[in-house]
Amino acid sequence: MTTRPLVGVIACRREVEGHAAQMVTEKYLSALREYGLNPVILPVWSDQENDREAARELLSRVDGLLLTGSYTNVEPHRYGAERAPQNTRDDRHRDAAALTWIHEALALALPLFGICRGFQELNVAFGGSLHQAVQAAPGMLDHREPGGANKAAQYSPAHDLEIRADGALARLFGDTRSGVNSLHQQGVDRLGEGLVAEAWAPDGLIEAVSVADAATFALAVQWHPEWQPREHALHDALFRGFAEACRAHQGAAHIPSITQLA
Repeated sequence: MTTRPLVGVIACRREVEGHAAQMVTEKYLSALREYGLNPVILPVWSDQENDREAARELLSRVDGLLLTGSYTNVEPHRYGAERAPQNTRDDRHRDAAALTWIHEALALALPLFGICRGFQELNVAFGGSLHQAVQAAPGMLDHREPGGANKAAQYSPAHDLEIRADGALARLFGDTRSGVNSLHQQGVDRLGEGLVAEAWAPDGLIEAVSVADAATFALAVQWHPEWQPREHALHDALFRGFAEACRAHQGAAHIPSITQLA
């Protein structure tokens, strides 16, 4: 019997019925299960920041890490900015965990997949900065989701995507053009050092990045591929690629080391 790879999914800390709660939107969990992965929710606390040893211990027990989207944003002081009036929702607990886990996951050669907020977290973790309101930046499109729309409209393609021809995303997908949805207000301003831009929106906004010289799958995207991914070729390619990397990691983890055999 084959055991499904275990994927850690970062939680968001919210208040539910007057109590602090650790939450993940089910669409992310469902997408992972659809591709043969077992998701496990990883709770976040502010004291996880810079606790490398605890992060290493936690992440050594999983075969992949998914950084989900969220209605909260990375706190602007994390990238040296003053708060913009449009930026109203934070999650300092998630910031603390994510910005530590990212580097430890990469050090462990753990497959890493970032979506929306997770994409922005990756950029900040590598020293990049964010537009807090893309729609207010000169020459940029309004990338926010349509108000009052049903799910089908929200997650339908909103703009074209130009994919780097020789990049990691193009090799995964097999093409350099696609349409993608758009449900975000923030976006990459200055790209973090050590990241490679993999795709762009028509206004030039970076929509996908990879980690240069990563040992395994290390991609993040600004749009939302987790919604009905089998129905969209690019989204399907992303989840298939992540799942294959998680299975490879699981297999490598089960091979005894020389010290274990001694």
